[in-house]
Amino acid sequence: MEQLFDHAAISHGITVRVSASFLPEQSQVSEGHWFWAYHIRIENGGDQPARLLTRHWRITDAAGRISLIDGDGVVGEQPLLHPGESHDYVSGCPLETPHGSMEGYYGFRREDGTVFEAAIPFFPLSAPATAQR
Repeated sequence: MEQLFDHAAISHGITVRVSASFLPEQSQVSEGHWFWAYHIRIENGGDQPARLLTRHWRITDAAGRISLIDGDGVVGEQPLLHPGESHDYVSGCPLETPHGSMEGYYGFRREDGTVFEAAIPFFPLSAPATAQR
């Protein structure tokens, strides 16, 4: 399973795995638009259930522009992960440059009320040489 994901971070018993793919069919390189899909797997390796409540993304493009994205849950969900359970989702990221990166964290709450952040590992977004202008 781990070989499907290029990047991983573990914090507070939560493992976040990420794999990103450039999508040429969603990109318009001649117009300066590149698009990636990313697959995230969130695993609860702890001993208590935890609910994912929020997300915080830091997206940086090759020109150094930084976008901060904050919101509730992931793709419209706030999954409750029991020990040993995982949650997968796929989303996307557009950039105005052929390279960039993403990183961030998820805000969680355990059933005992404890609130914590689980790191989303840094991962690069890189278009192939054939998709550069």
